Amino acid sequence: MTFEQLVPAPTSARWVPPTQGSFPLDDETALHAGPGTEGTARWLRSTVGAATGLRFPDGENDNGIVLRIDEGLAAEAYRLVVDGHAIRIEGGGAAGVFWGAQTFRQLLGPDAFRRAPLDPAREWTVPMVTVEDAPRFGWRGMMLDVSRHFMPKDGVLRYLDLLAAHKLNVFHFHITDDQGWRVEIKRHPKLTEVGAWRSRTRWGHRASPLWQEHPHGGYYTQDDIREIVAYAESLHITVVPEIDIPGHSQAAITAYPFLGNSDVVDTEAMTVWDSWGVSPNVLAPTEEVLRFYEGVFEEILDLFPSTFVHVGGDECPKDQWKASPTAQARIKELGVGDEDGLQSWFIRHFDRWLADRGRRLIGWDEILEGGLAEGATVSSWRGYRGGIDAAKAGHDVVMCPEQQVYLNFREDGGPDEPMPIAYVRTLEDVYRFEPVPAELTEEEAAHVIGTQANVWTEVMEHQGRVDYQVFPRLAAFSEVAWRELPAPAERDFADFERRMKAHYPRLDALGVDYRPPSGPLPRHLRPGVLGRPIEGAPPNV
Repeated sequence: MTFEQLVPAPTSARWVPPTQGSFPLDDETALHAGPGTEGTARWLRSTVGAATGLRFPDGENDNGIVLRIDEGLAAEAYRLVVDGHAIRIEGGGAAGVFWGAQTFRQLLGPDAFRRAPLDPAREWTVPMVTVEDAPRFGWRGMMLDVSRHFMPKDGVLRYLDLLAAHKLNVFHFHITDDQGWRVEIKRHPKLTEVGAWRSRTRWGHRASPLWQEHPHGGYYTQDDIREIVAYAESLHITVVPEIDIPGHSQAAITAYPFLGNSDVVDTEAMTVWDSWGVSPNVLAPTEEVLRFYEGVFEEILDLFPSTFVHVGGDECPKDQWKASPTAQARIKELGVGDEDGLQSWFIRHFDRWLADRGRRLIGWDEILEGGLAEGATVSSWRGYRGGIDAAKAGHDVVMCPEQQVYLNFREDGGPDEPMPIAYVRTLEDVYRFEPVPAELTEEEAAHVIGTQANVWTEVMEHQGRVDYQVFPRLAAFSEVAWRELPAPAERDFADFERRMKAHYPRLDALGVDYRPPSGPLPRHLRPGVLGRPIEGAPPNV
C-alpha cells in the first residue's frame, strides 16, 4: 500500500529518500501522544491496534509513533512523516492529528480496517513517505434522514465511523419529519410515544401500490443522543440536528393536535404519515406553537452543542394557511403580507431565539422566501441558485444541490437498479461536482463554508440499502469536499478510479454493502417495486 492509493488524495505526498522503503511495526512499537492528542492515541489503539494485534505501549521518546500538535499548521491540517526513525503525525490541532491518523491507517492496507487480526503472526509495515495535507472546506458533511426509515443507534455510530474514515466532519441528523419523530423530548413525551410510530409504510415510490403492512418506527432517548454526540466528538465530527418547522410536521401534529391548523382540518383524526412526498399538514402560526417548539429547542440545545441548528423550512405548502381564519388573522396582525411572509416570520423568530442563546440557524433554501433572517445560513438543495443568492446577500451557504449530491438518486440507468429515483448520478458525476459556482466573486465565494451529500431514506428500508446508495459515491464526494480540485471537466477521474480499486477492499473490511462497479448483486435487487426514474441529464440550476 502506498500514498498513491489514498482516498481522498492528499495535497502533497512523496517518498522519503533515498529509497522507497518501509517502516516495520511490532509489539515494541511505542506510541507517544503529545498534549492534546490523547484522543487520537485512544482511537489508534482501539482501531488499528485491534486490527493488527499490536499493543502500541506508551512511549516517552521520538521513536515509534509520535503524535504532536504543531501550531504552525492550520487546525485541520496535518503532516505525516515516516522515515527510518519514527512515524510522526503532526496537526495544527487535535482534529488535524486525527485526520493524519486516518491517512496512516490507509497506508497500512485494508486489513487495518478490520476489528481483529486475520493473522497474528503477520508483519506490519508502513511505507516511508511524507504527506502534507489540509482540507478545502471547514464543513464537509453528510445528511442522514432517519425519519422516513429509522436507523438504530448502532447504525448511526457506524456511519460516524464511515464519515471519519473519509475525513468528513459534519453529520447532519434529520430527526423529525411527517413519517416519524425520532428524538425524546421529556416535556412533550407524546412526540415519541405517538409520533415515532406509523402503522404501515409505502413500499417504493409514493405512486407504488405496494405496502409493508407492519408498524415501523423508533427513536433515540436523550442518553442515546448524548452517546452519539460524544462519539462523534471523539471523531472530530459535529452533529447538526434538524427539527423541521413549519412544514414536514405531521408526526408532531399527530402527537399534539393543537400544533396543526385545526380550524380547517381535523387534526384529532391525523396519523403519522405512511407515504412519501410533501404533506399538506403544517404548523399553525400561533403563539402556543412557538412556545411548544421553544421548549423542544431548549432540550435540543442541551443535547447538541453544535453552533448550527437546522430548522428545515422547506416544502411548506400554504393551502391550509390560505384557508385558515386563524392564519389569515395572524398575517394581518403581524403585517407580513402573505403566506410566504408568515413562513419567514416563523424562521425569523427562531433565528432570533437561537442567536440569543449563542447558536446559528441554518435551513433549506426555501427560507429565502419572504425574506431571509439576518443571521441565517442556507443549505442550498434545489440547485445552486438559492446558495448563489444567499452568498451574494452576505449569508453563509452549505452547497448540497439535489441534481449533484443527493445520494438517494439512482447510480446507474440500468433496469436492475433497486427502486430507481430521479436522475442518474454516477460515481464520476459526483467526482465532477463543484461546490462553488464560477459566477461568485472571491468575496462571495468565501460565504460557501462547505458542502454536504444528502441521503433521504424513503426507499432505504434498512442499513444495507443505505450503504448501497451512499457508497462508493461518498468516497468521491469526500475528495471533492477535502481537496482543491481542477475544474470539473479537467479532473482525473481515471486516477480516482485507480485509487478506488484499493479503496473497495477497505470498504469490504468495514462491512459496507456498497454498489459494486459491475452493478447490483442479487441481494440488492427489488424487482417489481416502483421507483421514479427521470431520464436525461439534470438541469444545472
